[in-house]
Amino acid sequence: MKKAVDVAGYRVFAAGRAACTHEIADWIVRDGEGKACRWMACLNPHSVAEAVRDSEFSRALHCADWLVPDGAGIVLASVLQGVSIRERITGWDIFEGLNNCLKDVGGTKVFFLGSSPDTLRRIRRRFRRDWPCIKLAGTYSPPYKASFSVEDTARMISAVNAAAPDILWVGMTAPKQEKWIYQNKDQLTVRFAGAVGAVFDFYSGRIRRSPALLRAFGLEWLARLVREPTRLWRRTLLSGPVFLRYVVRVALRK
Repeated sequence: MKKAVDVAGYRVFAAGRAACTHEIADWIVRDGEGKACRWMACLNPHSVAEAVRDSEFSRALHCADWLVPDGAGIVLASVLQGVSIRERITGWDIFEGLNNCLKDVGGTKVFFLGSSPDTLRRIRRRFRRDWPCIKLAGTYSPPYKASFSVEDTARMISAVNAAAPDILWVGMTAPKQEKWIYQNKDQLTVRFAGAVGAVFDFYSGRIRRSPALLRAFGLEWLARLVREPTRLWRRTLLSGPVFLRYVVRVALRK
């Protein structure tokens, strides 16, 4: 199986969760020493639809070192295009899998950037309990605004670099988190950064994950829509048709 395949014009990791997790872990522990930050983003129908309208977001997704198929629609699109993706990979899969891979390595440090002070407080408490051998180097809650000023970004980068983590988890929702990493990765002294969005809310317990059965059938979006219709209806109902049109257009062009 190819490690990455072309889906809707993006190079998407195709070899499955375990392969992706171990590849990132190898980069953090061995291959990434003294090298520039590499990063991961999640691709789903909503992000493809957003990238159609946002060229900077599209460039960020194209430049991600690992672009994982986070969404049943991406896996389905790969089948329709005649390429093979082994399985869906969510931000949670990488977050949990990477921590489990590194828990016995020793000396690994992580930093959480994003979300509210209360959410970060809950994350700190749970993370120290779940993975006591991984050092929580720090957390930072950026200002809640549509875009960051130069001063905001400088403070965020300074907070991360001062803590000297190996891993930076960024949770600011898409497309803000992906564009922030893409624009600032060369100034970050971390080996790996992951744009993991809702993982902050799930891990802190602020929002419950969808039941395992729905996740297994690619219907995680449905439970989230029922719980948060005001916030997610546009993302779910409007992005779908845009994604489908784009996939068909790319397929016909090829």
